[in-house]
Amino acid sequence: MVPEDRSDGPGAGEESARLQAAGTVRKGCDLSTDSLHGRLQSRRARIHQQIDRELRMRTGAENLYRATSNARVRETVALELSDVNSSLQLLKEELAGLDSSGDTGQPESEGVTAPMIPLGLKETKPLDWAPPLKELICRHFGEDGASYEAEIRELEDLRQATRTPSRSKAGLELLTAYYNQLCFLEARFVTPARSLGLLFHWYDSLTGLPAQQRALAFEKGSVLFNIGALHTQIGARQNRSCPEGIGRAVEAFQRAAGAFSLLRENFSHAPSPDMSPTSLSMLEQLMRAQAQECVFEGLLLQAPRAAHDCLAQLRLAQEAAQVAAEYRLVHRTMAQPPVRGYVPFPWITLVHVKAEHFHALAHYHAALGLCDGASVAESELPVLEKVFLASAEARGPALPQEREERSKLGKAHLRRALLGQEAALQLHAVCRALRREDLLQAVLARALQRSLAKYSELDLEDDFHEATEAPDIQPKTQQRPEGRTPSFSRVKVADIFHRLGPLSVFSAKNHWRLVGPLHLSRGEGGFGFTLRGDSPVLIAAVVPGGRAAEAGLKEGDYIVSVNGQPCRWWKHAEVVAQLKGVGDEGVSLQVVTLLPAAELPVSGDRRPALGGLLRSQKECGQETPVPSRGSPRPRPLLGWNHKANRGKTGRRLSPAPQP
Repeated sequence: MVPEDRSDGPGAGEESARLQAAGTVRKGCDLSTDSLHGRLQSRRARIHQQIDRELRMRTGAENLYRATSNARVRETVALELSDVNSSLQLLKEELAGLDSSGDTGQPESEGVTAPMIPLGLKETKPLDWAPPLKELICRHFGEDGASYEAEIRELEDLRQATRTPSRSKAGLELLTAYYNQLCFLEARFVTPARSLGLLFHWYDSLTGLPAQQRALAFEKGSVLFNIGALHTQIGARQNRSCPEGIGRAVEAFQRAAGAFSLLRENFSHAPSPDMSPTSLSMLEQLMRAQAQECVFEGLLLQAPRAAHDCLAQLRLAQEAAQVAAEYRLVHRTMAQPPVRGYVPFPWITLVHVKAEHFHALAHYHAALGLCDGASVAESELPVLEKVFLASAEARGPALPQEREERSKLGKAHLRRALLGQEAALQLHAVCRALRREDLLQAVLARALQRSLAKYSELDLEDDFHEATEAPDIQPKTQQRPEGRTPSFSRVKVADIFHRLGPLSVFSAKNHWRLVGPLHLSRGEGGFGFTLRGDSPVLIAAVVPGGRAAEAGLKEGDYIVSVNGQPCRWWKHAEVVAQLKGVGDEGVSLQVVTLLPAAELPVSGDRRPALGGLLRSQKECGQETPVPSRGSPRPRPLLGWNHKANRGKTGRRLSPAPQP
């Protein structure tokens, strides 16, 4: 990540002295370990102080941004918020590095690789879920909202933990678990006509500007954005000097691109610039380019074995040209408004530097293939000629067969490589933030030295031939990394508000009446109804004139209580077994009757409650009650622009137990 200047916070020296003094009174500690621990604690304390200071500055700037209507003042405050946001991201990056026990994720010196661009996480404010959820549980579900304090506290703790996830698989699982819980919340409590009433407050990842919405979809979208951002951080810190690290980096950037693509396709009303379609498209392109760069690095690890293979070197040239083409596309997108207005300038410069760098590498590897490669068979000439582009020809220029002519062409490619590498170094020197990136400068300088050394080999004293113009390299790749959607289904979670009942009935998209308790006794034909489905069990048919009809049961009612025992989650067999064990005293049942959307609940023993019919996370807005077989899985989509699907009816029918 591009560093920025940060001054030490006040009180860091006193905190360090206090920690060192505390360390001297311990007994039985390794002094070297204790000293290292003290230094780490001192750095953590200093970083926390700086974070607190930046947060106070952000609060003041945010209040001024909301209070003023002066355009010039708002523009100035927006710049201040952007600076604070960058500082906060860098401080948290540094703190996460300390928490990972010194593993910076940077490659060893013998495998120096260019730095990648990680994306900072969106920040948010604490949220009090209790008032709206308690009120909704009481008003809609007819239960005491205070009895769900433990569930609400669990939800709040989960959200609080997602504000500072670790840069690891555990951090991704934490964010995914919260995202899946939001899917459950949306299915149970939210309807198209009514939100939870909460104000979700998030800060823009690129500009630091505050944004807020009452839609739960904004919360889901922000969490999904952070899932993609965390993938970028994991990919950027991989050791790409080995095949394993390169593979992990490619997958991480593919997952990030998939997350941003999913967000772009499902979120159409962005309250902040980082979640606008243009920004998400740019981030998609950037992640694909970085994944393509990792693919090239993986192929480069095998290059020593193919140093004198003309075809292998020309394929490497095409791979490098493909990376350059990807970064040029990203640079064009970043340089266009409105993206140019809020993308950090070091990002734009780094992408431009990489485009020039890999374009030069393409010519360098083409030169190696032409100058050092063995003679090629005549049958391979058409394949090799397709590597080169000519401005006025459909196919590439003829590849010379004489070694002297091939060396002349290779030297021309080296000249283009040198020009491109010098241009990359000049662009690198323009940006002050990039000048402090030693790894990037080392990569660029090493590439230039290699090209100069090779050019010196070919620069013979008696070479007075007219300079040859090197053609462009045709971009082509053997492995194009596409975006991969994050694996939401791999993280299994249980619905926190499971006690309210199955989502097939007990959700805010449904209307129902609670009926009972109703007392039934067994007649000559049994209880006079037929059961179907699981969780909850549905009364599929009622025998006219039977005991169930006399008690007031109706076809389509759901059994929610048997003899005072809640049975919303009981399976079909469990309810049947309970009814078979009933004696002469009969059975007491409570049922819920689903109502059409236009029908208002009435008073009496059929108490009103509101809910929404949802057989699974993939089916919304059904018109007829359908039983569900167990708890639904959260759907791995945001659900903002998806149309409702009609579900299939169950097939299992069972008559009520006979006497």
